[in-house]
Amino acid sequence: MVWVSLQKRDTNLDLIKWLAMLTMLLDHLRYIWPDNGWLFIVGRLAFPMFCLGIAANVARSQTGELYSDNNVRYMCWMTAFAVISELPYRLLSNDSSTLNVMPSLLLGLLITWGAHHRGRDGLILALAGVTVAVLMQERLMYGVFGALLPAALLLAIQRPGLVWLLPAALCVLANSRNRWLAEWELQPYTLLIVITAFVAPLLGLWLLRRLRQFRVWPVKRWGYWFYPGHLAVLHMIRSLG
Repeated sequence: MVWVSLQKRDTNLDLIKWLAMLTMLLDHLRYIWPDNGWLFIVGRLAFPMFCLGIAANVARSQTGELYSDNNVRYMCWMTAFAVISELPYRLLSNDSSTLNVMPSLLLGLLITWGAHHRGRDGLILALAGVTVAVLMQERLMYGVFGALLPAALLLAIQRPGLVWLLPAALCVLANSRNRWLAEWELQPYTLLIVITAFVAPLLGLWLLRRLRQFRVWPVKRWGYWFYPGHLAVLHMIRSLG
């Protein structure tokens, strides 16, 4: 098996981002076709793939360089789209008790930075991220476990092996608070959801480290617009229907 370096941009990371966006889109098609329950199962791949994208980006940065221009831009983009995405998310999912997914990813980014850069400032940043996640537990999509997932994936990237089970377990816990899962209780369909959630980080980590011989269209900053954009489009389609 050939492993790829995480020190430069490669097709693997773009592939992870495409999988995240595609599975998220399939998941949200439930709002148009609510009887297609399999879409929810496929959608369990999306959040861990986005978290893996964050972890991989952080892993590529130099340890100790917390206050860099790249990190400032990264945080600004994440914060901006956490705000921008709330309206289309609320329009499409008006019965949701949580915020859109971007605040969860933003807190995950802060915690992952803290874990990667360490030191006093890193520790303060990580503790602040965890504290906010705890305080926002009821409003945060995927809760505290979801906010911790990118940091766990960072650890798995840095230390391949049994550590991979940590993000897999966190992913199951993050999905366990989902009201869909609670309503369906223990049945084959529920088990498929749990299994998919457990496998998702493992699949992502495996894909990230495989050598690709084909090109993948890079997902750059336009990818930020995909989240609020597809929510708005799905809302309009449902309204027309």
